[in-house]
Amino acid sequence: MTKKTLDLWATQDVHEGDRLRLFSAVAQAVKATTVLYPGCYVDVAPSFVFESVTYVDVDKRAAGFFGDADGVAEIVAAHGGLRDPDVSFVHADYTDDLGFPAEAFDLLVSLYAGFVSEHCTQYLRIGATLLVNPSHGDAALASIDPRYELAGVVITADGDYRVVTSELCEYLVPKKPQSVTADRLHASGRGIDYTRSPFAYLFTRVA
Repeated sequence: MTKKTLDLWATQDVHEGDRLRLFSAVAQAVKATTVLYPGCYVDVAPSFVFESVTYVDVDKRAAGFFGDADGVAEIVAAHGGLRDPDVSFVHADYTDDLGFPAEAFDLLVSLYAGFVSEHCTQYLRIGATLLVNPSHGDAALASIDPRYELAGVVITADGDYRVVTSELCEYLVPKKPQSVTADRLHASGRGIDYTRSPFAYLFTRVA
């Protein structure tokens, strides 16, 4: 593992083990083998718990990080993942055509990366899951997308994560009455203030 790879991972794993705890909780709630993570930067944590992960980012630092395949494999193995992980990296802008087959993935990850669901839902199979946090408005966009239904929320407390699937009607309720539209979300580039604020949401693709 190169020092640069280790240093980049250290910037991602500031709260040691946090990403492992997040994706472990998701893996317990979601049946997924193939994962697509657009806008990943150097967050290789999904590979700690999922069998096959494809990462996408336009950042040159991410390309360098994933280019150190042996170093990435060391990081994955050190966190309990496979010693020979199925890790793929695509150095591209996820808003462009990535060339993947339609419905090729079981889990689509959208964390702090903009409107991932808008551009990448085509690659998620029907019946599969979108993991999305409120940053940049993608969770709000998914909430009004007829292709999705809310299936759960990811709650965090004291550094631990758990998935809740009950009383979901209490979530995605704006604090102030307002019309949530794609145009409004694009214009603001931020999410909606809801009465309850979980760390992230799990949506099932239904169409």
